[in-house]
Amino acid sequence: MELHTKTSDFYYDLPQERIAQTPVEPRDSSRLLVLGRKDGSIEHKIFRDIVDYLEPGDCLVLNDSRVLPARIYGIREGTGAKVEFLLLNHKEGDVWETLAGPGKRAKPGNRFTFGDGLLKGEVIEVLEDGNRLVRFTYEGNFYQILDKIGTMPLPHYITHELEDKERYQNVYSREVGSAAAPTAGLHFTPALLEKIRQKGVRIAFVTLHVGLGTFRPVKAENITDHKMHSEHYSLDAENAALINKTKEEGKRVIAVGTTSCRTLESIGTKENCIRESSGWTDIFIYPGYSFKVLDGLVTNFHLPESTLIMLVSAFAGYENTMHAYKIAVSEKYRFFSFGDAMLIL
Repeated sequence: MELHTKTSDFYYDLPQERIAQTPVEPRDSSRLLVLGRKDGSIEHKIFRDIVDYLEPGDCLVLNDSRVLPARIYGIREGTGAKVEFLLLNHKEGDVWETLAGPGKRAKPGNRFTFGDGLLKGEVIEVLEDGNRLVRFTYEGNFYQILDKIGTMPLPHYITHELEDKERYQNVYSREVGSAAAPTAGLHFTPALLEKIRQKGVRIAFVTLHVGLGTFRPVKAENITDHKMHSEHYSLDAENAALINKTKEEGKRVIAVGTTSCRTLESIGTKENCIRESSGWTDIFIYPGYSFKVLDGLVTNFHLPESTLIMLVSAFAGYENTMHAYKIAVSEKYRFFSFGDAMLIL
């Protein structure tokens, strides 16, 4: 079996107009391409039809991370210069690692005012990669202030303004901390989740806070030379027990999104089983990887040459994946964050 390790192996041609700029209404009316791992079979469905492919006793694993409205605009004290900050990681106390642009206006010691003074910040350090550490001061609750003054950090390929912030959140999101949405879950509605539960399907939650590194292109010619970004995950004892019970009964564990998949496989690799666990993961899954936990995957259509299409290829098989993408382009599926979905079983 040929192993595909060149970044260019994961290229496909995508016309610009196939990139979804806005989400569909209702959420579960997006399209669903169903891909059979064993035979490469392809079916074209609507997302709410996913119920028909789930069996009693299966376990659907959702990432309940919630996106931070992490893009804030600051005015530099003294000069009035405008600088955009993107919150990346909460370091300690009120210190955050941020992306700042233009960077030359955000040097150590520079102070900024956000949202007419609701929030203030001082750059305390410039890191090796150019990111800034900023210490914020405010009165009240930091996250409530962000909700008021921050905007959603939509991916660069989405150029339309989002009218409703909640459309870039999953209906079950609750743990604030992501810089981008785990978008495979955007297709679920409360009613669809209830229908799935009523069928006897278990629903378990993991948390993985998505970093912006998820959009970082693979620059290495050989994918094994690519260094993955690190993201924080957690799984509690109650949800671990649900997943283990599913495995013990010989039923399927189906991850919703590459983030849920990476969390399960990180824990499975580190612990040799599924158990309560939290930590940082930089797991990179590409063809040749041996899956420890996963039996199925719900995922959107990903960027050419991205680590995400490599993960999908590892699970579904390289030929199956690239063929399915080719079909999706020709059948005019919608791509990326606000696009359509794939179910791989």
